[in-house]
Amino acid sequence: MASTYDQIGTTYGQTRQADPRLARLIATHLGTAKTVINVGAGLGSYEPIDRQVVAVEPSGVMLRQRPATGAHAIQAVAEWLPFQHKVFDAALAILTVHHWSDQRAGLKELNRVARDTIVVLTFDPWSQGFWLTRDYFPEFLEADRQRLPRIEQLLEFLTGARAFPVPIPHDCGDGFLGAYWRRPRAYLNPNIRAGISSFASCQDLAPLEQLSKDLDSGAWQRRYSELLTKTELDIGYRLVVGRPRG
Repeated sequence: MASTYDQIGTTYGQTRQADPRLARLIATHLGTAKTVINVGAGLGSYEPIDRQVVAVEPSGVMLRQRPATGAHAIQAVAEWLPFQHKVFDAALAILTVHHWSDQRAGLKELNRVARDTIVVLTFDPWSQGFWLTRDYFPEFLEADRQRLPRIEQLLEFLTGARAFPVPIPHDCGDGFLGAYWRRPRAYLNPNIRAGISSFASCQDLAPLEQLSKDLDSGAWQRRYSELLTKTELDIGYRLVVGRPRG
């Protein structure tokens, strides 16, 4: 993870900022937790300001961009968290599990350091995704299916766990891969793509030429006209919430 974000993280803050609707959803599921560890924290977009938060981030590039007024942050990896057992009320992991080199180890660490609650925002790799990953970059979805655990596997790591669909707003302020499902021209912008890890590892951007042609000709609009009337869309993102096991 550190190597990926050391490469793409220099402009991360320009496009990857917290969407307030997603932030409220995450905060709600943190419940009454007063102390929170945020693993794979990045710039700290979804760290609640009304609780005591410790951020864990492996990339030095990302750590150097964190706001001076933000939560205390340390450089470490999810697979080995330098904290004693059960020292936090809750553990938070936002769009990060797919970057862990050993997901089982990372999930076990979340269980080890959290007392009451674990909240993980992830993508269901066996969802159908959306038009970008179906028609233009199917390799993105295939890569997710190879590197992301099934939602059922995540649930098995927790007690009383549930997975909640997270519909993405059409004007989502956090520029992750699915954020622009109703704003297709955004994917033609290299500054936006710079903050999306799927594009960072992509060797062939030729499908963007086809996307540009489809937008200019109106083919995209004709094919996906129904999307232009929707204010939010379920494209596979899930919030997994449960209690630590053991």
